Amino acid sequence: MQHLIDKANVLLEALPYIRQFAGKRMVIKYGGAAMAQKELMSFVKDVVLLKYVGILPVVVHGGGPQIGHFLKRLGIEIRFVEGMRVTDPETMEVVEMVLVGRINKDIVNLIHQCGGRAVGLCGKDGGLIRARKLWLRGPDGRIRRDSDLGLVGEVEMVQTDVIDALQQNGFIPVVAPVGVGEDGQTYNINADLVAGKVAGALRAEKFILLTDVEGIMNSKKDLISSIDIQQIRRLMADGTISGGMLPKVRCCIEGLEAGVSKVHIIDGRVEHAILLEMFTDKGIGTQIVG
Repeated sequence: MQHLIDKANVLLEALPYIRQFAGKRMVIKYGGAAMAQKELMSFVKDVVLLKYVGILPVVVHGGGPQIGHFLKRLGIEIRFVEGMRVTDPETMEVVEMVLVGRINKDIVNLIHQCGGRAVGLCGKDGGLIRARKLWLRGPDGRIRRDSDLGLVGEVEMVQTDVIDALQQNGFIPVVAPVGVGEDGQTYNINADLVAGKVAGALRAEKFILLTDVEGIMNSKKDLISSIDIQQIRRLMADGTISGGMLPKVRCCIEGLEAGVSKVHIIDGRVEHAILLEMFTDKGIGTQIVG
C-alpha cells in the first residue's frame, strides 16, 4: 500500500507546477547527440504528457550526428569552423534530407504513436524562419577572411502564424532548423539558435534545451542548479563556460532578453528528463533566469 501512496505523492508534487504552466507555451530543443532510440521515446512521451495536462509544447530538433553519418556514407567531405558545419550545396541537400525528411518525420510519427497529434515544419513552411547568410566576424566586428561557411545561416525573423494556427487546433509543432532567405535560398542553421529565436518570438514561459551534458558546470565541474544572466557572462569571460556550451548559453540569454520567463539546460539522456525538471521540486539540470 505504501508503494501506491508514494505514487500518489509524486502526482501531488507535480500538481502546483501543472496548474502554474497550464495554457502556457514551452519551447523544447532536442539535440541530435541525445537522440538515441530509448531516449527519443522517453522524450516523446514527456512531450505528449505535457500536451495532455494543458501545456503547449513546441519541439525544435537538431541532428548533427545523423547528418555526419549520412555525409560519411556518401563520401562527402565534412569540415567545421568554430563548431559550425561548412555547408556547400551538396551538403545542404543532405542536411535538408536528414533534418526535414527523416528526423522531423520520425519525431512526428512517434508523437502520434504515443497518442498525440503533431505536424512537422521547417523554416520554409508558412514563412516560419526567415534567414540570411552567416558571416564570421573578428573581435573588431569585421568579416573574417575564413568566414565563408557556405549555406550556413542565421535567423533574421521568426513568423509564428503557422505555430499559432497549429496550437489553436491541438497540434504539437515539430520544427527542423532549416531557414529560407529572401531570395528563396535554403540555409542550414544551428538548432540551438533557432530554438532560442522561436522561444523569444513566442514569448514562451519556458525554453528547455535537452543535450548530452548535465547542465552548466562551475570551475570545479559541479552542476550549477540555478544561475542568472550576469553570472553566466562572468563564467563566459573567465573561460569556465567554453566550447559547445557557448552557443547554448548565448541562445539562452537571447531568449530571456526577448521575453522568455525561464530557460533550462538538462541532460536529454536521462529518462523522462523533461518531467523531472518541470514537475519536481528539485529538478535535474541548470535553470537560467534573467
